[in-house]
Amino acid sequence: MFAAVYLLYEAVRGMFAGRLGVARAHAELIVGLERALHLGVETAVQRALGEGVAGWLLSNVYLIAQTVAPAAALFWLYRHSPAIYRRLRRTVIGAWLLALPVFVLFPVAPPRLTGTGVVDTVSQQAAVSLTGHSTLFYNPYAAVPSLHVAVAFAIAIAMAIALRRRWMKLLAAMWCPLVITSVIATGNHYLFDVAAGLLVTGLAYALMHLAGHMPRAVVPIRRPHRLVAVPARS
Repeated sequence: MFAAVYLLYEAVRGMFAGRLGVARAHAELIVGLERALHLGVETAVQRALGEGVAGWLLSNVYLIAQTVAPAAALFWLYRHSPAIYRRLRRTVIGAWLLALPVFVLFPVAPPRLTGTGVVDTVSQQAAVSLTGHSTLFYNPYAAVPSLHVAVAFAIAIAMAIALRRRWMKLLAAMWCPLVITSVIATGNHYLFDVAAGLLVTGLAYALMHLAGHMPRAVVPIRRPHRLVAVPARS
């Protein structure tokens, strides 16, 4: 199921690949909005957390949040809480599908590609580079909404509900704030993208929840007539 959604994502990306000029123009709109609201925190967060041990940790959290974490959470829930697993699976897929048209109609360059002084810390400090051939596997102009945040939010809630011990619930709840910090500190998302990602998760859950409770058409099943053996007359 995830493979099918990912192939759809790649197909849409191939047909409607964004351009850097358009993506930067949209990014300027977001930066202007954040400055007007006094919410432009991206540069300050990276200066505070983008280097040293914190920078290395957050750069790797950024990579794990979209690869290892969803697979691990879904596998664990499948084994231990099937009902919550199904909700999380629907929510994640729904968030991807809701984000696709936004990526097509409103491509946005992340802060690290806008030339505003925010740098790419993931390529500098993690094992995977976000430039070069790696762009074949992701859309570099898909900053809005942040699927990192959308998926992390869904995982945090699902795991916090499924886990029993309080300290484990607390750790699960901290996952989303950690991912939010990582996507900003690494120069990959604006605060605007974070809010959009949270909104997408809420919409995805609501839509998938409604879809799961829609009445299904009942098709009457006709039973075949039974063959009754009739004794032959003598």
